[in-house]
Amino acid sequence: MHELKGWELSQRASQDPDDVRVLFVEDDASVAQMYRLKLELDGYTVDVAGDGLSALERARSEHPDIIFLDIGLPKLDGLSVLEQLRADLATAGIPVVILSNWNEKELVERGISLGALDHLIKSQTTPARLSSRLRDWLKG
Repeated sequence: MHELKGWELSQRASQDPDDVRVLFVEDDASVAQMYRLKLELDGYTVDVAGDGLSALERARSEHPDIIFLDIGLPKLDGLSVLEQLRADLATAGIPVVILSNWNEKELVERGISLGALDHLIKSQTTPARLSSRLRDWLKG
């Protein structure tokens, strides 16, 4: 994705929601729905994956602009998903933000070393805060 100035991204997201595609990876359907609703209200197109294998499939087929990734996932944990995303040339450049209640130092450090832009704690991150920071993460 080419780099955009903040106002360009703001204009793009508000004029054509299909321009910014988000993949939200979360196994708790109610949590996923809460974030999805806010992101969609703010003009983003959101796809949800409920497990790690589905996340990889969707990342490869949909090429989202950004991925929000939980760590504790069925079938394949989030850090393994991130590792595989980074190993695949087709998905290596997709920005990933970890959004998890797992915040042990080793997990945070591993996620960042694998290329995550940030590690947010779900219980401390409202959907509004996540949505408001999305443009900054896309700018790189």
